[in-house]
Amino acid sequence: MNRRHWLTVSGAGMLAAATRRVRAQAYPSKPISIIVGYTAGGAVDLVARAVGQQLTAALGQPVIVDNKPGAGTNIAVKAAIASPPDGYTLMLAANALAANMALYQPAPFDAERQLVPIGLVGRVPVVIAVNAASPLTSVAKLVEAAKAKPGSVDYATPGNGSTPHLAMELFAHAAGITLSHVPYRGGAQALTDVMGGQLQLVALNALELLPHLRSGKLKAIASLSANRSPALPDVPTISESGFPGFEASVWYGLLAPAGTPKAIVTQVNAAMQRALQSAEVKERLSAAGGEVVPGTPEAFGTYLHAERVRYEKLIRAANIKAD
Repeated sequence: MNRRHWLTVSGAGMLAAATRRVRAQAYPSKPISIIVGYTAGGAVDLVARAVGQQLTAALGQPVIVDNKPGAGTNIAVKAAIASPPDGYTLMLAANALAANMALYQPAPFDAERQLVPIGLVGRVPVVIAVNAASPLTSVAKLVEAAKAKPGSVDYATPGNGSTPHLAMELFAHAAGITLSHVPYRGGAQALTDVMGGQLQLVALNALELLPHLRSGKLKAIASLSANRSPALPDVPTISESGFPGFEASVWYGLLAPAGTPKAIVTQVNAAMQRALQSAEVKERLSAAGGEVVPGTPEAFGTYLHAERVRYEKLIRAANIKAD
């Protein structure tokens, strides 16, 4: 072999090897984890699994949900922040991500600086419900009972500083009533105690409430959405009940550790948009009275900042403290 031919063959071999290395490193080349700060079976977990299933198909790699409950989701957020920014660890977060920066002092993290938004997934309204045998069959009757005996009406939520808690505190302030808040660590036990008659009300996202509303064990008295939920067409909104301005929905969004390459964020967002158009994800949220919210990483970043500011004001106004 002459020198020129050897160089040609050698160069071709090096190029082939380099191409193989690039292909081997192309994202994604291994399974992806989605951290969820809630227990398996809850609303956020169910949404994460529905989205993860579609992302698996879109990205060509298994997407595994990693449940890390505790500390009001702060454990999960810190785990996401500490993960390598390589696109293989993502996080599906809800409203607590925005609220906890004001609820806990000093702030446990700075989501806008330490995480990068990928995109919103969707929104599900908060609903106020009572035991099926309760005499509090409307917001008007709830207000009447609370005014007759301040503090006598108790309500359960999935935790201090949760979206349902903040919405109920502001509603009580506007209505001029005093309610007794009983925070739980998630919605499951709260539902059990209200269905069992130990507590009178529960404020929770529609996704977790709907099975119990349909079974007749609970009765919804108001939806905190701007319009009536398609899944609960006979349930009035809080505005229709005489108290406008208390719209409250639980939102879900996907994020990654700060420093994740923009090309990966863009790729995952594109896969998300395809996932949100799938019948499975649309049906999961619409069956719960919610909706998918497709959009760009930039749009989610703007929304997250607005939610952070909103929660700071709400938490100060209601003087809400973490457990």
